[in-house]
Amino acid sequence: MSKHQSGNVRAKKHLGQHFLKDEDIAKKIGDTLTLQGYGHVLEIGPGMGVLTKYILQKDLDVTVMDLDTESIEYLKEQFPMEHPALKLDRLHILEGDFLKYDLSTVFGDKPFAITGNFPYNISTQIVFKAIEQRGQIPEFTGMFQKEVAQRICEPAGSKVYGILSVLTQAFYDAEYLFTVPPTVFNPPPKVDSGVIRLKRKENHDDIGCDPKLLFRVVKTAFQQRRKTLRNSLKSFDLSDELRADPLFAERPEQLTVAQFVHLTNLLA
Repeated sequence: MSKHQSGNVRAKKHLGQHFLKDEDIAKKIGDTLTLQGYGHVLEIGPGMGVLTKYILQKDLDVTVMDLDTESIEYLKEQFPMEHPALKLDRLHILEGDFLKYDLSTVFGDKPFAITGNFPYNISTQIVFKAIEQRGQIPEFTGMFQKEVAQRICEPAGSKVYGILSVLTQAFYDAEYLFTVPPTVFNPPPKVDSGVIRLKRKENHDDIGCDPKLLFRVVKTAFQQRRKTLRNSLKSFDLSDELRADPLFAERPEQLTVAQFVHLTNLLA
């Protein structure tokens, strides 16, 4: 008898796993996908497939990726037995680390969406990798620790607005959809979770400045978020004219994405 015939995969702390057990919430997360502009979806961290089965009910090719061998074995063995009515011929199961995986080997140059109940310990890195590959990712939805979900979606002027907010919102429209309590997970995390949707902006391939320089400016500015830009951006060797610009008297969290784009062009 394989260890999976008991029907459970053990949640592993070092992988930041908290398995969703609430069917209604799984369905709600599946329904955050609009299916606009893509026919493929990548689910990161499927666990025992509670969300996967709702995505498979849609007109999509579904690839699931997990670093956890036990999850992958479970999905390959148990999933077909438990869900014989699902379109399992449209399901591709991959063992691998999303952060290191060459996704062109999976999707070629086709567009795909990303979704998942993301492992908390790598969730921000997942977003940054998606931003890097934004040319292929028109939509990104899923569940984060609430604080991270809020940070991604917050506007300028908020205490939690930061690097993640600016760089995500430069390329995507970010929407906080709903909050999820700890009780719907096994084991329950110590914090609430939040589900968001990112829809790629039409001008994502030309945001009005050099994206690489924007990344550098934003990261440098927020490394000393209490200081004015005049002080935090010293390493850019500011001219006297720039130092006198009123924009440089602001602190980074006061600047909108459009102002960061303008700032980047000034520094270019």
